[in-house]
Amino acid sequence: MKVRDILSYAFGAIRLRKLRAGLTTLGVVIGIAAIVALLSITQGLQGTIAEQLQTGFATNTIIVSTGRGFGMGLDTITAPESDFKLLVSHTQIIDEIEGVDISAAEIRKSGYLRSGEQEFMLSIVGVDFARYADIYSSTFVARSGEISLNPENEAVVVGKRVSDPWENGTLLCDVDSTVEIIWTNASILPPKSEIYTGHVAAVLEEIGGFGIGPSDLSVYIPTSQAQSFFGTDECDRIIVKLENDDEATIESVSEAIKDAFSGQVSVTSSTAVLDIITSVFSTVELFLGGIAAISLLVAGIGIMNIMIVSLMERTREIGILKALGMKSRTVLSIFLSEAVIVGLMGAAIGIASGWVLANVVARVFSGGGPMQAGNRAAAASGMTIVPVLTPTVILGAFAFGLIISVIFALYPAWRASRLKPVEALRYE
Repeated sequence: MKVRDILSYAFGAIRLRKLRAGLTTLGVVIGIAAIVALLSITQGLQGTIAEQLQTGFATNTIIVSTGRGFGMGLDTITAPESDFKLLVSHTQIIDEIEGVDISAAEIRKSGYLRSGEQEFMLSIVGVDFARYADIYSSTFVARSGEISLNPENEAVVVGKRVSDPWENGTLLCDVDSTVEIIWTNASILPPKSEIYTGHVAAVLEEIGGFGIGPSDLSVYIPTSQAQSFFGTDECDRIIVKLENDDEATIESVSEAIKDAFSGQVSVTSSTAVLDIITSVFSTVELFLGGIAAISLLVAGIGIMNIMIVSLMERTREIGILKALGMKSRTVLSIFLSEAVIVGLMGAAIGIASGWVLANVVARVFSGGGPMQAGNRAAAASGMTIVPVLTPTVILGAFAFGLIISVIFALYPAWRASRLKPVEALRYE
């Protein structure tokens, strides 16, 4: 029997039993849709985070901090726990190390910015504007106003979301605005709210990144003013710009900084952070794919069950066909062809459904759907998840749907092919 005739017969059998075939296909559709949706969202989220991290980082930078640092992997040289304090003046030591271009200390606290009657929670960052602009030349850039490399005492720079936190044109502050920066000093009892009055000199371009580096949700004040405002010379970390981003340079400078501070600091490279993020997402992607695959296995059991029932219903039909001379392998091919058709249809519909589902979920969790009020964190970071459907996922979905369908159809197909014509004709 020709392949075309086998496929035609298989299509006819499926059309004759539309409801049962539809339910069988639905099981494959659900499994494939789950796999495609989860993998698409995961890959899209991974790409978004990697892009935003690359925006917040510069690959030729390393971060020096105290204690256990950021714990971001093999490229993190970790210091033991100690009472060592990292000071703003320590940038002078780091600047002298070979391979270092320039360094900038960050004094960072959480607080509020008040303009008129409105307040906005943010990070208050004390930095040297000139050094910070050198290190982050692509992100610490003014959208309006001007970032002075020798700022006046009251000059401050605000992130885009600080200026326009609601993104509806209602500005909290703008260039030339006078604002109050409020920080609660909890080191004394009772805690005291310290107020710093600043003059907005510039509003940054929208960055969209998060983590280390310039942020849309921060206000920047000169280092000298931060030291006075917070009453400390201690900084949270020092950002170090290297002469290049070669792995050898990163490693040698990291070791030199560790030696310069007698092993009491942690050194983290930006590339290490990106590598760890990629590794974590690969693991998550594999885990989610495994969970979705379980639904496909359940669908496979359903396929086997329905095909066994179909075999029992078609026993006399098979007996007649074999009595007319149809070979056992032809009967086997017909049943397997039905499974192949169900698998391919289920995979195709599942891929389309999964892609639609991924976009709906991504829109909701990006803050653009009906749950927008509950997704302020995603919106605040400027993070928009764009699902990614790669050819590998498409081909894998088709292959998975096809393989599951065929594997679970093998036993019913084999039983059908082994039926003896006489016994099949007697079956009621």
